[in-house]
Amino acid sequence: MKRTENVELTVMCLIRNGDEYLLQDRIKKDYRGFTLPGGHVEPGESIVEAVVREMKEETGLTIRNPKLCGVKQFPIEGGRYLVFLFTADEFGGEVCSSEEGSMHWVRKEDLAKVNLVNDFRELLQVMTEDSLNEFQYVLEENQWKIVLR
Repeated sequence: MKRTENVELTVMCLIRNGDEYLLQDRIKKDYRGFTLPGGHVEPGESIVEAVVREMKEETGLTIRNPKLCGVKQFPIEGGRYLVFLFTADEFGGEVCSSEEGSMHWVRKEDLAKVNLVNDFRELLQVMTEDSLNEFQYVLEENQWKIVLR
């Protein structure tokens, strides 16, 4: 039995300021709507270095002390797509947008008023509930199903 597989490594971060979340209104067709900023881990880069770099590139903010709070995963052709999920409450700098999309502070109670990506609520559950740490897409009977653990 083969114990290795091809894995694409990525990061996402929930940056919080009191009761507000910093969300990106993504414009790419593959994952459009309000979601968390993130991106790929570069070869040789640590996971923590990647989340700090990606947040700087996509939001303009320098985050400090990011906390790993879970993982998101789904199968891709020839392997698995793995997203390390972080939260950050400490940051400096000025918010700016990137080519990925525009950045917006959104109050928790206003989340229903913006066009969230389809799986945002489940993603947020994993990132904010201590009893959860994994978000997984599984294919059952030709339908994608979200499993939270």
